[in-house]
Amino acid sequence: MITDNLLPAAGVALYRSDFFSQEEADNYMEQLHQEIAWEEAEIKMFGKMVKIPRLQAWYGTKTYSYSGLKMIPHPWTPLLLDIKERAEHLAQVNYNSVLLNLYRDGSDSMGWHSDDEKELGYNPNISSISLGGERHFHLRHKGKAHPTIKVLLEHGSLLLMKDEIQHHWQHQITKTKRSVAPRINLTFRTIL
Repeated sequence: MITDNLLPAAGVALYRSDFFSQEEADNYMEQLHQEIAWEEAEIKMFGKMVKIPRLQAWYGTKTYSYSGLKMIPHPWTPLLLDIKERAEHLAQVNYNSVLLNLYRDGSDSMGWHSDDEKELGYNPNISSISLGGERHFHLRHKGKAHPTIKVLLEHGSLLLMKDEIQHHWQHQITKTKRSVAPRINLTFRTIL
């Protein structure tokens, strides 16, 4: 079941906890962990190069750049095409690329940001699939005093972000000291 919009204003964030069955999610997690060409990359932050606190991979048909990192796509795999088709069906959009993140443990994270790079277009539609260990996803408004929204991303779930969300909201996955299982996140997107 898809939730109502999680945001009080400006943009849309919809969450579906049961996008995949437990068995499907387990199988996808195991296969992706083994088959994906995971990389440890560096980005430019505050004028210096730093290691990204997670492993990443970029698949699809288009090159993607952010924070000084240029990602050359690996070709689609049958497994990724299968997952992409399911995400496209729910989102009612065609995706041409996917960014995969592997959070190895609680010390892997992603800081506050918006997916607002020029090549994503004006109002990007992004389907974010979570597999493995549950982590909290935070959303905060860039200007107005709305409370921070916290969503527990469950194994086999999908979070759809669309419309004006990237203009008005930032999101993050924080570090945690509690013991968490590895998590794979797939963010399907359309690069112009």
